[in-house]
Amino acid sequence: MRFPLNTMKKLFVAIGIVVSCISFVTITSVKGDPITVPPSKQRIGNADSGYHYIITGDFVKSGIPFGMYNLGFKKEKDNVLNRENENAEVRYDFNVVKAANGEDVVVPNCFQCHADFFDGKLIVGLGNASRDFTKTKNLKLYGKILTAYLKLSPKKYDAAKDALIVERTIGDEFYTEVVGVNPADRLTALLVSHRDPATLEWNDNSSVELPQQVIPSDVPAWWLLKKKNAMFYNGFGRGDFGKFLMGSSLLTTNDTLHAKDVDAHMPDVLAFLYSLQPPTYPIPINAQLAEQGKIIFENTCSRNYLSLFG
Repeated sequence: MRFPLNTMKKLFVAIGIVVSCISFVTITSVKGDPITVPPSKQRIGNADSGYHYIITGDFVKSGIPFGMYNLGFKKEKDNVLNRENENAEVRYDFNVVKAANGEDVVVPNCFQCHADFFDGKLIVGLGNASRDFTKTKNLKLYGKILTAYLKLSPKKYDAAKDALIVERTIGDEFYTEVVGVNPADRLTALLVSHRDPATLEWNDNSSVELPQQVIPSDVPAWWLLKKKNAMFYNGFGRGDFGKFLMGSSLLTTNDTLHAKDVDAHMPDVLAFLYSLQPPTYPIPINAQLAEQGKIIFENTCSRNYLSLFG
């Protein structure tokens, strides 16, 4: 049986593509020896000072005026962090700080993502799996309404301006499709792309083109960090952990002086994270199942994790 010349050419091309694909899969699927992520020298400070900075610090310097926060949120009754003064009146995942012009503003703190309730108790360092980031899709709209209202009070507007500019620019670009996952990686990329790498000044135009897709993540527990030589799942985040811990300050910092001040606190924050221990599980554990799970973990998960991440 003879094939026309054009058909033969197409057949050879198809065979070539198939062979190339098989060769590519074969080459890229060869499993070599895992490469261990080496440890990096860290700056370690005082754990108590680190905790105090997290729950009172001004790593974010611009936010909602304190009086306006009280209009939108109920006054905190429980004060679960046992804070004092204005901080005792806001939710555990916010701080009250002084804006650059001296106005009291309410800003997010680390517990927006790194604390959650379990069995009725706030667990500091537990990754928050209940926060709803599907609603951030409407942040730009909320920002426009808030801006119009605050412009009636120039001093309050000035205190909130830096946060409002960020909200106006990227407010609808880091929402998630479902509840329980976190868009922190996306938010970080957006903030970095709009900050001048030398001065940290905000630019309404992004310096790089970012993909539109938001790939969310599960928030790891803080007490796991002491076991890691790299901060993130994929081995990224090596070297000085403090430089990554201060990433949230990119929300509103506009100069290197504030960045240096925040950086000076990071050894204390890292010391606090290293001091955390996982809470004791409060519900009775099936000892037989736990023993079976221990064998599976030690033979698979633990071995693979340690071989890759040290």
